[in-house]
Amino acid sequence: MKKRTFLIMLVVCAVSVLSLGTPLQASDEGQPVVFADFSWDSVQFHNRVAGFILEHGFGKKVLYSFTEEVPGFLGLERGDLQLAMETWVDNSAPYWEKAKKNGKMISLGKNFQDAPQGWYVPTYIIKGDPARGIEPSAPDLKSVYDLPRYWKLFEDPEDETKGRFLNGPTGWHVSITNALKLEAYGLDRHFNNFHAGSASALAVGIASAYERGNAVLAYYWEPTPLLGKYDMTKLEEPPYDPEVFNTTGGCDFPACRVLKTGNREFLEQEPDIRTFIERYTTTLEYTNQALAFMEDNGLTHAEAAVEFLKKHPELWRKWLDEPAEGKVAAALSDMGKK
Repeated sequence: MKKRTFLIMLVVCAVSVLSLGTPLQASDEGQPVVFADFSWDSVQFHNRVAGFILEHGFGKKVLYSFTEEVPGFLGLERGDLQLAMETWVDNSAPYWEKAKKNGKMISLGKNFQDAPQGWYVPTYIIKGDPARGIEPSAPDLKSVYDLPRYWKLFEDPEDETKGRFLNGPTGWHVSITNALKLEAYGLDRHFNNFHAGSASALAVGIASAYERGNAVLAYYWEPTPLLGKYDMTKLEEPPYDPEVFNTTGGCDFPACRVLKTGNREFLEQEPDIRTFIERYTTTLEYTNQALAFMEDNGLTHAEAAVEFLKKHPELWRKWLDEPAEGKVAAALSDMGKK
C-alpha cells in the first residue's frame, strides 16, 4: 500500500510534532498515551482496539494524534507519540532504518502477516457467482501473462481497441511502478493506463464495477474495507526480485511488513504495556472483515473497535493477564447493557 503524503501536510505535521517541546511520558502522573494515528483506516482501527484496552484494562488516558508517516516517525522517536499499531516500514525504509539505528523507536513485532499489494480482478470473472447469475468469463485467468487473451473483457469505455488498467493516482509512487509493469509484461499494447483521480476514486471504480457484475483490472492492497467486502483475486506475477522490481518492475510487489512500533523510553517505563502490545496479533482476514463491517454499518473507528472486541474475546484474552483481562471484559459487558 502507498500512502499519500502531500508536501504541505508533511511540513505542517512535522512542525506540529517538533513544536511540542519536552516529550510527554505516559508514565508521568495523568499524562496520556498518544497513538500515532496515520492516515489510513486499518491503523486507526487497530489504534482504537489497543486504546480501548489501555483505557479500560490499564487505566490510562488515551489520545490519537493524526499524522502522516514522516512526522509520525519523528514523533515516535522523540516521545511526543508513544505507540503505533501499524507501521508500514517497507514503504518508508530510509526513515525506519534511521530510527532503528538510533534506537529511540523500536519494533514490537508484526500486527498481522505481511500485507500484499498487486493487480486484482473480481473472483467471479474466474469462478462465476451462481447466486448472482454470473457465469465465469475468464476461467483460465491466473497470471498477468494471461491478460492479453482477455483484454476485451476489460474494454476501455473511451477506447474500444484496448482494455483499461485502473491505476492509482499520479501522485502515488506506485503508479509509476504499475506503468513500468505494463511495459515489462508487454501489456501496454493491450491496455490503457488509466489513473484514478484519488484513493476514493480508485475504490469507487472497483466497487461500482463489482456491484454491476462487470470486469475490472486494478491495483489495490490489503487490508482495506473494499477487499474485506468484495471477493477479489490477486493475479500471479513472477516472484519478487529487488533488482528487477527497482528497474523494470516486472515481478511481484514485495509484501510489506506491518509492525507495531513504539517509543523505547516509554516502553521501558511501561513493561506491562509493552508485553500487551507485543502479544497483540491479528490477521489480514480479521482486519479486512472489521473494516468492511465498519464501512457497511457507518461506524466510527472507535465503534468498530468495540464491536471487534465483543466479537473476538478468544483473540484479545490471549493478549492480557489478569487483572487487565477482567477489566476489559467488564467494560465491554457494561457497554452491552447500555
